[in-house]
Amino acid sequence: MPITVVGSIAFDAVKTPFGERERMLGGAAVHFALAASFFDEVRVVGPVGDDFGEAELDVLRARQVDVGDIERIPGGQTFFWRGEYGWDLNSRETLDTQLGVFEGFSPKLSDTSRSSEVLFLANIQPDLQLDVRSQMPGARFVALDSMNLWIDIARDSLVRVIEQVDCVILNDAELRQLTGRPNVLTAAREVVGWGPRAVVAKQGEYGAALVTAEGFFSLPAYPLEQVIDPTGAGDTFAGGFVGYLAHHPDSEIDHPLLTEAMAYGTALASFNVEAFGNERVEQLSGDEVTARVQELERITRFSCTSLALRA
Repeated sequence: MPITVVGSIAFDAVKTPFGERERMLGGAAVHFALAASFFDEVRVVGPVGDDFGEAELDVLRARQVDVGDIERIPGGQTFFWRGEYGWDLNSRETLDTQLGVFEGFSPKLSDTSRSSEVLFLANIQPDLQLDVRSQMPGARFVALDSMNLWIDIARDSLVRVIEQVDCVILNDAELRQLTGRPNVLTAAREVVGWGPRAVVAKQGEYGAALVTAEGFFSLPAYPLEQVIDPTGAGDTFAGGFVGYLAHHPDSEIDHPLLTEAMAYGTALASFNVEAFGNERVEQLSGDEVTARVQELERITRFSCTSLALRA
């Protein structure tokens, strides 16, 4: 099933204990699209400025991502973020944020993007997420991400859009903040009660947990000896997770299928953190993803269906 993703397209400047990059392609929609492209066609909706060139578009085109709905704003500057990680790569310091064209972002979906059966609402203002959701009433599966800022200043709008999606993907702290519950499992179950069929709690180096009305499932992160840059790992996880579901158009999206999707999201996220930005994922092959999923299965004794991924 084709996938539409709506979210940020950015340039990132990142410093970690293992090096730095001054200007690299980033943004939630980009990280998600590159990961999801291993499973099906992905259509990206988001704004860029005059500083965003063909070389950046070619990174997405190389993975057969549809860039037709990337809107170039004349005279504008692409969203820019600068951050630094210390030895604890689970936390980071934001040093600079320049919204640029993203500040006035009003998603414009072509007929092609609206026709997708799967929609991912990346981390944008909840009212914009709700507007996009209303433009795709026939989507078979809709997932969203958000952040602490929107929980602080637009919680009511966020709850309204959560009530209209199938899956919520947040980190554990955001789930507790959203619900006021001190326990992640209790918080996730409360959100399921609002309408979504599934909640995924991202837990960084500790993996991720899935909660549905049918049960609970937890998968640890893939063990790595060295993590270089975690920027975009959550969106890469979401791309693998949602992409796997899109790859099963004739299957019911139930608890067992969602647990299998967790393995592919986890595997793709593990590749993302092995290098800066998208550097590792851009060079990744479907065979490498499949091999890592199989290794994850061996380590955790969890079994899922093998796929022939897109080249």
